Amino acid sequence: MKAMILAAGKGERMRPLTLTTPKPLVRAGDVPLIVYHLRALAKAGHREVVINHAWLGQQIEDYLGDGAQFGLSITYSPEGEPLETGGGILRALPLLGAEPFLVVNGDIWTDYPFAALPRAISGLAHLVLVDNPPHNPQGDFFLSGRTVEEGAEGSPKLTYSGIAILHPQLFANCREGAFKLAPLLRQAMTDGQVSGEHFSGHWIDVGTHERLADVERLLSAGAG
Repeated sequence: MKAMILAAGKGERMRPLTLTTPKPLVRAGDVPLIVYHLRALAKAGHREVVINHAWLGQQIEDYLGDGAQFGLSITYSPEGEPLETGGGILRALPLLGAEPFLVVNGDIWTDYPFAALPRAISGLAHLVLVDNPPHNPQGDFFLSGRTVEEGAEGSPKLTYSGIAILHPQLFANCREGAFKLAPLLRQAMTDGQVSGEHFSGHWIDVGTHERLADVERLLSAGAG
């Protein structure tokens, strides 16, 4: 199964670090955030990875190269201007092929075992959900058994981790340009086409300096 790392964001809340360094190359424990993903993907048996980029994207290509140092083959999907999550994936579909693929946000840190993800899905998406962090206390989606739903108002929701298996058919009616992934997922949920799981291990959305410091503390404690 091919994998895609979403790495096109500007990381504006992490300035001044991201004024000269693309967010995926920001370091935690002296290791760029994106390298944790690459190591975990290789450990789980993945060999082909697509990485999209926009802001300072050439730095990502220069640092990671063709992926051989990680035991991977890396292909890049440059965007120029960021296309959001949905638009970025749509642009990269020719590189990902016709089969379901793994997608992971480049700006999260986690010890999720990628080998645990299903290698086949019956619907259009399989999402990894996590406990709600302080910055998203209401959560995103409701997990009913192995089915992910929008959930009624007040229902106990979980947060989308930024880790998923997606089928290319999820994007069948999309047009080139910038758009978000969430509306596509919600429509697929309405059609009963989204499965999911709850991960209770370490997971941090590294969107601020404070959360980067949280990752540093976990690493100092021996996590990851």
